[in-house]
Amino acid sequence: MAQAKTLTATELRRVLDYVATRPHAARNRAIVLCGHWAGLRAGETASLRYMDVLDEAGQVRSEIRLDADQTKGRYGRVVFVAEKLRKELQRYVATTPDQGPAAKLFQTQKRGADGFTANTLAQHLHYLYKGAGIEGASSHSGRRSFITNLAAQGVGVRVLMSLAGHRNITTTQHYIDVNDDMKRRAVELV
Repeated sequence: MAQAKTLTATELRRVLDYVATRPHAARNRAIVLCGHWAGLRAGETASLRYMDVLDEAGQVRSEIRLDADQTKGRYGRVVFVAEKLRKELQRYVATTPDQGPAAKLFQTQKRGADGFTANTLAQHLHYLYKGAGIEGASSHSGRRSFITNLAAQGVGVRVLMSLAGHRNITTTQHYIDVNDDMKRRAVELV
């Protein structure tokens, strides 16, 4: 099976522009950016609760602590939240009614729903990418793009491994998509 497509900045913009035209735009924008700007898996994004993301004052945390039951490998980890993602999440939270601290951060549109599951969120992301005309993108595209973009900026693979929550460095290396710009910059170092 082919790996999920990594998105360029232009393709991510196209997805965000498409999302802006659809129902639940603020929610969907925040969901997409959790993958692209924090490297969260669809299942991790789906598992987020208000109490994971917001502090006692209702502000988005700079670090989100995921419990073992919220991660793929069943190992708790800390997700570092960039300022631009904090602002996006704060904007999203401002558009949602108070659900209580234990409620899922990202609710589906179905009445009485407890929020997305990993599977329904993966499907939802697939349809958002497809609607934006991005071929080969999947729920893992944000995560792969996050890791690849950081690698392209010179972030070391051990830091990437930690940010991704991987236990093995070779797993992280499989996420890094090499492109022509990276190769051009590399040869200019000689």
